[in-house]
Amino acid sequence: MPKKSSKKPITSFQEKVYKIVKKIKKGRVMTYKQIARAVGCPEAFRAVGNSLNKNPDIKNIPCHRVVKSDGTIGGYRYGIKKKLSLLRREGVARQKGKVVLQAKILGVNNGENTMEKMR
Repeated sequence: MPKKSSKKPITSFQEKVYKIVKKIKKGRVMTYKQIARAVGCPEAFRAVGNSLNKNPDIKNIPCHRVVKSDGTIGGYRYGIKKKLSLLRREGVARQKGKVVLQAKILGVNNGENTMEKMR
């Protein structure tokens, strides 16, 4: 009898989230809200976070590059210290404990038109 896979299949929502997060370049971040907008579900920022918590490919889907809209770090499977360390190593600017959310860092124009800028 074959073993059952312990991994749940990826939903289409998760697939869209991972596709966008995969495109975030080193040294840049996006917010959970921006990603929710980009996948066409502007109010689903919590679902984005839950999807990233289940990230099946941590090496290729850099979920540590996703932060809260107010610049605070948000969660991370391997802990906040690890997330901060990764962001610091990639050169993401922080001020007073928050990520500096500037268009230059985000790689988008004030958080709008995310998909356009990500292409």
